Amino acid sequence: MLKLSTWRTLITASILLISGSVSAASSPPVIAAASDLQFALTEIAEDFTRESGQRVKLAFGSSGVFYRQIMQGGPFELYLSADEAYVERLATNGMTQDAGTLYALGRLALVIPDTAARNADKQLGDMREGNVDSSIQRFAIANPEHAPYGQRAEEALRHIRLWDILKDRLVLGENVSQAAQFVASGNAQAGIVAYSLALAPALQEHTSMALLPAAWHQPLRQRMVLTNKAGPVSEAFYQYMQTPAARAVMQRYGFDLNNGE
Repeated sequence: MLKLSTWRTLITASILLISGSVSAASSPPVIAAASDLQFALTEIAEDFTRESGQRVKLAFGSSGVFYRQIMQGGPFELYLSADEAYVERLATNGMTQDAGTLYALGRLALVIPDTAARNADKQLGDMREGNVDSSIQRFAIANPEHAPYGQRAEEALRHIRLWDILKDRLVLGENVSQAAQFVASGNAQAGIVAYSLALAPALQEHTSMALLPAAWHQPLRQRMVLTNKAGPVSEAFYQYMQTPAARAVMQRYGFDLNNGE
């Protein structure tokens, strides 16, 4: 017959095991999202929680970095990429439930600190003519090696024949959000970032902005997909992203929703 102390030990262990199981079951799913979604998706997630009572955990970063992490078995249940090519590769490798859906087209904006002598519209006009203000010694973009917005920024600069002039002045952010922070903080005198970030009040307080022509770069076709780890809450959030309410928030942050899908 077991001693009382042994019973107490077993009961305590059982309670801890059950508590751990309940805690794990109630943990919100982790959503991997491109950093251009930082403000729009945060607002959408808050609306989703308010309407459904369910929570999601948002992780923002470079689409290319998230792609590699998912390929290596990362814990993400839903992936919102700034470049649909990453989603297509995951689908080809059997890491997702299907090929996902295109949720928006992204745009680029030139941003400069509001302390600059000129505004972004004037600076963009000079850039169109192949000129760069001599005061711009640090120009911020996301790292083209793994950030879609960095890749498109490079394309835009090459289109107006400024890449060779600016490449030695570049300050590369790990993602487009960090590139925007470089400009807002004054650590760069100008930069090309996501239009959705440039429209956010947090950035508008410190910068002026000018929208770049879409013809200067390849389209930023942004696709989302459920991974093979997806559960019911992430599936519900995936569906919510396609509702008129969520799309209205995306549109308010400058995303083009006339994407043909």
